[in-house]
Amino acid sequence: MIFSVVFFAVYFSIFAVLLLLLFRENWQKRVHFPTEKVKVSILIAARNEAHNIERCLNSILKLDYPQECLEVLIGDDASTDNTFEVISRFISDRPSFKLISIKDRLGCAKGKGNVLAHLAHQATFDYFFITDADMELPADWIEAMLARASPGIGIVTGITTVEGHHFFARMQGIDWLNALGMIQVVSDLNLPVTTMGNNMLVTREAYESTGGYEKIPFSITEDVQLFQEVLKNGYGFKNVYSHQVLAVTMPAQRLPDLMHQRKRWMKGSMHLPLYMKIVLIVYASFYAVMIPFFFRVPFFYAFSVLFLKWLFQSIFIQVCLKRVKRSASLTELVLFEVYQFFTSVLLIIFFFLPVKVIWKGRKY
Repeated sequence: MIFSVVFFAVYFSIFAVLLLLLFRENWQKRVHFPTEKVKVSILIAARNEAHNIERCLNSILKLDYPQECLEVLIGDDASTDNTFEVISRFISDRPSFKLISIKDRLGCAKGKGNVLAHLAHQATFDYFFITDADMELPADWIEAMLARASPGIGIVTGITTVEGHHFFARMQGIDWLNALGMIQVVSDLNLPVTTMGNNMLVTREAYESTGGYEKIPFSITEDVQLFQEVLKNGYGFKNVYSHQVLAVTMPAQRLPDLMHQRKRWMKGSMHLPLYMKIVLIVYASFYAVMIPFFFRVPFFYAFSVLFLKWLFQSIFIQVCLKRVKRSASLTELVLFEVYQFFTSVLLIIFFFLPVKVIWKGRKY
């Protein structure tokens, strides 16, 4: 009982601080886009994305940025479907797009990191924009990210959400923006947390200072590893929470897919700074503590704790969504609590099972 009381005191203290930081920061402050249209390289790793890749490439064509200033490099990572053929047809009359078939490993690199290592060698410009083949990018993506890439900044990170017509997709979308909001308020204190490998800018100078993915120790979360190596070399970072950099990815279609995705992220979180590990462990452990607490105290006390958690969380989510011109209904916020209960409990169990992570059809 004493442990539960102390845990909830710590949990709500952390949440209260996050809320205060959220209201303190002005994420919507006006940012002036650079007047000079510098040339940039967009790097895309693709594996078995035949059904998604055209959506991504079409969004690149719709970017509010001169196409002659873009170099789009796509690496086909030994796809077993017709990804290569789909991309080849799409880019056949677009000289700024280039498709590269990845067959060899470079140094320590594996999987997506290996593809990006190859693409970085092919890139000719000084800014690398890295995204995934299942992403839909916002029109202002290039300019909004470049606006934050001031001298000394090595990595700029945007935000990503999930869209879909079914309940499972909607809950994932809220989950992404909630988690990224928490990362943002910590990052705004100039405390590094992480980056997003599907929505990031890294300068050539910062990337090459690490030796590239072929020199970086392999990690199943290659973006986090690159982020840490860039910071070690003295470069700064910026996290951006704005509709101008809000990209959309495809949802996990099945619960097992979601579990593998989150287990991969949890493995990557082991490399986070201690302060973020503490926050994540406390946040993820809420229901593990709440369930036995629920059966040991009167219903009113247990319900009060649960309601307070839902209230803090719902306020945080609504503010985050509003700042990217989105919203959630009261029903969705209630259902999100149910979704979070089941997924967090299942994830704790799944994380400790001796099951390898499946990512892009490969086991790690």
